[in-house]
Amino acid sequence: MRYLKALPLLALGLLAALPATAQTTTQIEPRVNKLEREMRAVQRKVFPGGAPNQVEPQITAPTQPTEIPGSPSSGPLATLTSRVDALESQQQALTGQLEQAQYKLRQLESSFEAYKSATDTRIKAIESAGAPPIAPATPGAVAAAGDTSTDAPPPRGPGNGGGTLGGGTVRPPVVTAPAATADPARASRIAAIEKANSGDAAEDGYLYGFRLWSAKLYPEAIAALRPVVAKYPKHRRASYAQNLIGRSYLDDGKPSLASREFYDNYKNMPEGERAPDSLFYLADALVKLKKTKEACDVYGELTDVYGEKISATMKADVARGRSAAKCAA
Repeated sequence: MRYLKALPLLALGLLAALPATAQTTTQIEPRVNKLEREMRAVQRKVFPGGAPNQVEPQITAPTQPTEIPGSPSSGPLATLTSRVDALESQQQALTGQLEQAQYKLRQLESSFEAYKSATDTRIKAIESAGAPPIAPATPGAVAAAGDTSTDAPPPRGPGNGGGTLGGGTVRPPVVTAPAATADPARASRIAAIEKANSGDAAEDGYLYGFRLWSAKLYPEAIAALRPVVAKYPKHRRASYAQNLIGRSYLDDGKPSLASREFYDNYKNMPEGERAPDSLFYLADALVKLKKTKEACDVYGELTDVYGEKISATMKADVARGRSAAKCAA
């Protein structure tokens, strides 16, 4: 009975508590919803592909993500395979480029050899058509070539260069063999001189003679330079060689022989590259022979014929030479 009496009181208590409970539920529900949304967001970050027994993410990740070779997402074997494949591809590309470059190089070499062969043929044909016969080295010919120790100056008269020098008979170039030396030291010096071998006989002969002259082996230099003048008179080095023969005589203390060589270079090859130099050194040789009047004439010839072609340095040297020889203005 006592319990039965208490029931109405309990019911009244529950009825009184209902509004408070409803009010509490209304306040908690938004918080629970917020927590659930945040949890789903966390799950999407932690489990981008979804995971069993977890809340499904609102945005699902792709079922087959792209794998980058070498990244931790692929296995070591797959990474090495990808790298080897890439290296092989690069090697094939480089091999192809190398083969193309070698093929082009072979084509260039073939074209150059054909051009060189054609050019050599033309040069030989020109040299064969224009080269004079080589006179034998007889004592008379050597004497005619000026290989004497007389101090007679070169002949005078109208020259080929447009001046007033010349008029005498031009001496043909004569090839003379170098005299053998009994001096072992000199023979060793001669043997040490390197011979050029470019395939151009005139160029090689001149360079060898120039090296001998630079080593002060003057007779040997003259013997090496003579064939260049005799065999290749149309070659540009012929003027160089004839002038250097005169320089060799001049440096060897033989101004008379030097003057003849310088005069011949100017007379035979007035358009040669060393014709002005030969006139200048001809005047120098004449001064050494105490032929100052003739030297002044040569300086005048040099200025009249090549005044616009000679360098500023040579013009200054001519002015000093005229002053030293006391030439008239």
